[in-house]
Amino acid sequence: MEKRPGSVVQVTFRDVRFPTRLEKDGSDSINDPDYSCVYVTVESSSGLKGYGLTFTIGRGNEIVCAAVKAYGRLLIGRQLEEIYKNFGAFWQELVHEPQLRWLGPEKGVTHLALAAIVNALWDLWGRLEGKPLWKLLVDMKPEELVSVIDFRYITDALTKEEALEILKKGQEGKEEREAAICKTGYPAYTTSAGWLGYSNEKIERLCKQALAEGFTRFKVKVGLDRVDDEQRVGFVRKVIGDDKMLMVDANQRWGVAEAVEWMIPLAKYNLTWIEEPTSPDDILGHAKIAAELKKYSIGVATGENCANRVIFKQLLQADAIQFCQIDSCRMAGPNEILAVYLMAQKFGVPVCPHAGGVGLCELVQHLSIFDFICVSKSLDKRVIEYVDHLHSHFVDPVVIRDGCYQVPQKPGYSAEMKQESLESYEYPNGTKWQKLFAEGTLYKHPDEE
Repeated sequence: MEKRPGSVVQVTFRDVRFPTRLEKDGSDSINDPDYSCVYVTVESSSGLKGYGLTFTIGRGNEIVCAAVKAYGRLLIGRQLEEIYKNFGAFWQELVHEPQLRWLGPEKGVTHLALAAIVNALWDLWGRLEGKPLWKLLVDMKPEELVSVIDFRYITDALTKEEALEILKKGQEGKEEREAAICKTGYPAYTTSAGWLGYSNEKIERLCKQALAEGFTRFKVKVGLDRVDDEQRVGFVRKVIGDDKMLMVDANQRWGVAEAVEWMIPLAKYNLTWIEEPTSPDDILGHAKIAAELKKYSIGVATGENCANRVIFKQLLQADAIQFCQIDSCRMAGPNEILAVYLMAQKFGVPVCPHAGGVGLCELVQHLSIFDFICVSKSLDKRVIEYVDHLHSHFVDPVVIRDGCYQVPQKPGYSAEMKQESLESYEYPNGTKWQKLFAEGTLYKHPDEE
């Protein structure tokens, strides 16, 4: 390691929330969000810190904080060198803690909390090595990468040996792919113009702005009203042109039959995928929707609310998705996400990460860059979501140029937030929140609710 790691001396967390519903940012057919995160700092005895987060949409963020507190105790006193020497075993120790595990297992609040902690540990590892996370992963040997993954429950879809073979094949030509992606960047699509709460005037303005910035891929939220959906999807298609990629996202709004019925009239707009058409736990439902929409050349995409690698395993086995959408904070960090990338590669399904929220864009760029260099070796049908919100609150924010993510170069996982942002938006005592409470127009102090 480039720096002396020491031991973990402190794990702290902050409840950070942004009042995004004031402007209808993030509005869809299910959610009315205040984009939020639990922000975790892991501090070592050497003074070096790692930063991680997990994403929520407001109320309930305090519950994830409580889970982070419970898991954080398990890190105190642990030698970082020993953690990273056998990160896979340490990940399993956290995930399968014999009492906390009962609250999942491997899903929900406990997994969200572990995502924040594990993300902070990877950020710290990158800082120790002086490398951005994608480069840390790229420079690891295939055997080292396999060692961080828990293959429990997924060997019927992907064995260690198969994963190792995929990664060994990924070593061929990786220097050339690394140079290429650093030059061109990774393709992005924008959801910034597609929120349900936006007027046509705002949608048109944002679409034209995105086109001017080099975006050729767009996504629109659907699911509340069939007539309105057809009007808005048709409107966006007219604004962006017939040659641009267009997707729609229902955010789990429909039942299985309803999803198919709702999508058929929209098929004429040449849609690449329907995202989250139904419950994220309904594997067979997704498979039926995918089979029914195949004749319309519409794929099914899901994953942002898939709790763990096991759900992804079943989606892939059932041919239920044509696009795999990992989330950097829903599963328990890169250890588990790597397993999904490798399974998707085996099944020939492109991974197109969910992003947006708070810090999700900053994190997933590292994962997809690694995927291109060492796993899929391809950009075909692969794209990362981009939402133009809240990046200014990060020390090392994403950079988009000509509709592509530019490759981050600073050490770590790009998760560190600015101190002034934390002081302004920590809930409920941050200065921005105190101002909103005093105004009393939309928000009340939690003690008054």
